[in-house]
Amino acid sequence: MPGPLHGIRVIDVSAVVSGPLATMLLADQGADVIKVETPEVGDILRLNPNSRGNMSSFYLNCNRSKRAMVLDLSKEEAREILKGLIKEADVFVQNWRPGAAERLGLGWENLQAINPNLIYCAISGYGPSGPYSNRRVYDPIIQGLTGHVAVQNNPDVPIPDLVRNIVADKSSAYTAAQAITSALFARERGAGGQRIDVPMMDASLAFFWPDGMLKHTFIGEGAKKGAALYEIYRLWETQDGRVIWFANNDSEYYGLFRALKKPEWCNDPRFCDTPSRIENLEELGAQIMQAVGQFSTQELLDRMIAEDVPAGAVLDLGEVIEDPQLQHNEAIVEQDHPMAGRIRMARPAARFHKTPQHISRPAPGPGEHTEEILREAGLSAEEIEGLRTCGAIP
Repeated sequence: MPGPLHGIRVIDVSAVVSGPLATMLLADQGADVIKVETPEVGDILRLNPNSRGNMSSFYLNCNRSKRAMVLDLSKEEAREILKGLIKEADVFVQNWRPGAAERLGLGWENLQAINPNLIYCAISGYGPSGPYSNRRVYDPIIQGLTGHVAVQNNPDVPIPDLVRNIVADKSSAYTAAQAITSALFARERGAGGQRIDVPMMDASLAFFWPDGMLKHTFIGEGAKKGAALYEIYRLWETQDGRVIWFANNDSEYYGLFRALKKPEWCNDPRFCDTPSRIENLEELGAQIMQAVGQFSTQELLDRMIAEDVPAGAVLDLGEVIEDPQLQHNEAIVEQDHPMAGRIRMARPAARFHKTPQHISRPAPGPGEHTEEILREAGLSAEEIEGLRTCGAIP
């Protein structure tokens, strides 16, 4: 059975991650996503050095299930082709700097005029206007401006650090994909087409806010104060490695105490209930740290799990792939790519039981489907050759 977005066509002129990852989510859910790239380099993710067969893993991970074409949008003929595709499309996605689309005649007002039912999604670093809007931006800059870096402090080494993956780009991509599907749903109810703006700065802040801004939610006096999650998350050193545990109530703490061979702590007035633990948090932490250091990682994990304590190992990336629960979930899938050979990918996470999403095709080569898409649009062989002659397509 086709995916939930079967029949939806998306024209994607975005590059790097925030736009391409968003449209890949839509493509996995059944949308026909046409990725439009510039001649020669195309999406700069293709240049990432982690590659094989002229196909980078970064590009693979953000562009599967799509078709690809190349258009030189500096040429009027190419822009007219793109507009023709957009006229019949449902969604248009771009992540250019503010003003670039308008200069090409591809802004919201231009495209709404030719397709009133179009969902137009513009992803930008800071938003379409404002004091930062014209600045160049990448993920780590957004991390620094939205609180992510401020809380990356290991209590043992209190030096701020970056989140070492592109959390701002990815949160923007998921925000954009969810917003696009909501707009499509609203259109089905009669709202028509509309523009969606997704500033990476706003999406990153919204992603960070629920737990990151616990101490900055209440305004004015009278709010009770406690530790935020970023102050208590930590790794615990065993004899031969590290372990992660997290306890959130008396039952889990009592299980932890028993696992550490400290059952007497269950009745210790310093640690026996939540208010006491909060009051003696530093002392409790020091005692637990000393106790954890008496065990090997595997022994302690076995004891914690037996006591129903939320706990887990710190896996390296190779171990993640072999984790038995992920293997059971079939969360990592393998595929033969015509350029890159045998590859592995994370399976689309949401499981639709009636309209399943799936990886419909491998990430495309540069312009792999250009002629196919042009023929579908009704162009003759002579017209396609004319586009090639004038430089609109390679």
